[in-house]
Amino acid sequence: MSHRNAAAVCAVAAAAAGALLLAAPQAAGAAAPPAPGPLTAADTLAVSAAPPELLGALQRDLGLTPAQAARRLANEAEAGAAAARLQQRLAGTYAGAWVDGAEAGTLTVATTRAADAAAITAAGARARVVPHTLAELDRTKAALDRAALRNSTADAPVWYVDVRANTVVIRAVKTSAAESLIRASGADRTRVRVEATTERPRPLYDIRGGDAYYMSGGGRCSVGFAITRGTQQGFATAGHCGRAGTSTSGFNQVAQGTFQASSFPGRDMAWVAANSSWTSTPYVKGAGGQNVQVTGSVQQPVGASICRSGSTTGWHCGTIQQHNTSVTYPEGTITGVTRTSVCAEPGDSGGSYISGSQAQGVTSGGSGDCRSGGTTFHQPINPLLQAYGLTLRTTTGPGDPGDPGDPGEPGGTWAAGTVYTAGDQVTYGGAAYRCLQGHQAQAGWEPPNVPALWQRV
Repeated sequence: MSHRNAAAVCAVAAAAAGALLLAAPQAAGAAAPPAPGPLTAADTLAVSAAPPELLGALQRDLGLTPAQAARRLANEAEAGAAAARLQQRLAGTYAGAWVDGAEAGTLTVATTRAADAAAITAAGARARVVPHTLAELDRTKAALDRAALRNSTADAPVWYVDVRANTVVIRAVKTSAAESLIRASGADRTRVRVEATTERPRPLYDIRGGDAYYMSGGGRCSVGFAITRGTQQGFATAGHCGRAGTSTSGFNQVAQGTFQASSFPGRDMAWVAANSSWTSTPYVKGAGGQNVQVTGSVQQPVGASICRSGSTTGWHCGTIQQHNTSVTYPEGTITGVTRTSVCAEPGDSGGSYISGSQAQGVTSGGSGDCRSGGTTFHQPINPLLQAYGLTLRTTTGPGDPGDPGDPGEPGGTWAAGTVYTAGDQVTYGGAAYRCLQGHQAQAGWEPPNVPALWQRV
């Protein structure tokens, strides 16, 4: 018998034995199988279900083996739960917690009272006695936050509570700026350390098809598709929205970029180079604001379904009626556009047309509206990419899962779907529980089952 056949026989035998055991009646007086116990922190956070992409990134960026990456996630889950329980127990003397080691195998908990060391050690953590409680450091940082509302912090751009060092750190390009902030805050200087830095952080925003952008000369259009040109990030849009040199601001009115090239009439195409605060993403804004993947730019045939995303009317669909259409606008004739039955209105110009996950083009113009219906024309994306030497931003991975639904209100009776923060109290099964770690509740995470998240009070 081959090894494969032997294994198959064993597997069948095991299955048969299992079936017999399940079918046999329980012997009189036999003990019932034990009820499942509360979930561990690692179980609660579904550490074993971590996707391969996450584990691979941990291995790559933290220099871990596959086994170390898996153990690190489990250790972090248990450490978070242990630290949360100790924070509740130590109360006013608690001074923060952190993990160390390649596998996050060591949890340290700080306190201002030496007598707490025994309880910390009994919980499996290392104890460190320090001069300042976490609450004191948080108050110091809050004072800096308030002072920053009234004073420029451009040269002292970052500050935070450093629990390892038991201090508040200000990272400053100019030491004088940090000292000025401290004086303005009235904070205890002994709790603050100033560190020199050359960092000047900037906000990071996503470029997504269908989102609004605004031109410096006035008016609003829509992003077509995110693109790159070498290392330059940007987006494709309609030529009638702006000329080369026109500056843009994003959906949030933050400075975004500049039109690099534009053609209109004749064609209706343009592209905008974004500044370093903006990143091209392979998505189009779909129904309800969800992200729709862009995986390519294969032109679809006449009669195929097609959807459009724009900043005025959002997401609308129809069918492709004709390719290679010429249309005359008051400004002149446009050639090589595609005619569709999708509606659009002013402000949707430049926005995305997509069939399935395939980019089709950017909104040019049309007639009618989205109340009575209409006809629209789009500039095909492939000629635009070719004309300007652009690369469409695409992905073959899963789309952005989007934001969770509207959370319920914390407090009262525990309910799945509600977002809870540490310290919130609920009732469940007639008992009161205090939240240890912020989370959105879900079925299976009822307070008695997840001691990593809830503590009975």
